[in-house]
Amino acid sequence: MNLQHYQHDLPFEFENGEIIENLTIAYHTAGKINPEKNNIIWVCHALTANSNVFEWWEGLFGENDLFNPNDHFIICANVIGSHYGTTNPLSTNPKTNQPYYRDFPTFTIKDFAKAHQLLADYLNINEIDVLIGGSLGGQQALEFTLLNKVKINNLVLLATNVVHSPWGIAFNESQRLAIEADSTFNEKKDDGGNNGLITARTIAMLSYRTYQIYEEKQKDENHISDFFRASSYQKYQGQKLADRFNAYSYWYLSKAMDSQNLARDRKTLEEALHTIKAKTYVIGISSDILFPVSEQKYIADNIPNATYFEIDSIYGHDGFLIEIKALNKVLKELA
Repeated sequence: MNLQHYQHDLPFEFENGEIIENLTIAYHTAGKINPEKNNIIWVCHALTANSNVFEWWEGLFGENDLFNPNDHFIICANVIGSHYGTTNPLSTNPKTNQPYYRDFPTFTIKDFAKAHQLLADYLNINEIDVLIGGSLGGQQALEFTLLNKVKINNLVLLATNVVHSPWGIAFNESQRLAIEADSTFNEKKDDGGNNGLITARTIAMLSYRTYQIYEEKQKDENHISDFFRASSYQKYQGQKLADRFNAYSYWYLSKAMDSQNLARDRKTLEEALHTIKAKTYVIGISSDILFPVSEQKYIADNIPNATYFEIDSIYGHDGFLIEIKALNKVLKELA
């Protein structure tokens, strides 16, 4: 995939009324738009992913996969506030010539959708054949669709919701508390809050996976009293994220996820969903405790042309990234 950047020349106003100048949107593309302009696949990424979908959804997206650049034009934009090239808390604040850090505006899923629309306008994209996203990406896909400025033929929503639950908000708040407990988070340096980020990620892993998968993968065979495999795994996952991400982006992105509520500035959730005209595939993961399948069933029940699919998996929420064979089976008719 090719990394590119779009520089927005006008001030960008967030949902809360705050404004930033010089919004930069990083995005990856692969393939070419065909003459009919009906082969565009737009991917909305999840919480800490980058815009190179070939890196993190391999087996579904790639040179020899269901969604490939030989048949499709594939685009994924890095969201506002993320670590991978789009304007974020480590970007330079033109008012101070220093990084924003915690002075970055609070943003929402609606702001992500607004930025996606700016990029679509810039690229002269008026029709998207498949708009797909899981988790935070699914939240974006819903808001992007409801802007009603681009025709969406097929909408694919995986392990996502229309309102973020108190349960999900509680998990995110615990992670933010871990970051805030790291005193370096307030020291205005690029690696500020890193130890807190490590802890936050270990909390997140407990919501992404399941008892069963830890039992199968992290169980110790011997009667030891320390140095448990599960302990090492948690530390590894925390450090792995801290090595590639920053605490400020993570803190802000978790708040954006909490902001998800399709009824905000609309009459009701049901009425908002009823306006979606795209053929919609809603996919739930049977063991997901963070975005339980009841949330996806609600979406499918309220979008007129929607079909619900459930993937049986022991991986929990992360199943939407892992159960590639099952996803290919569900989505094969879209290729």
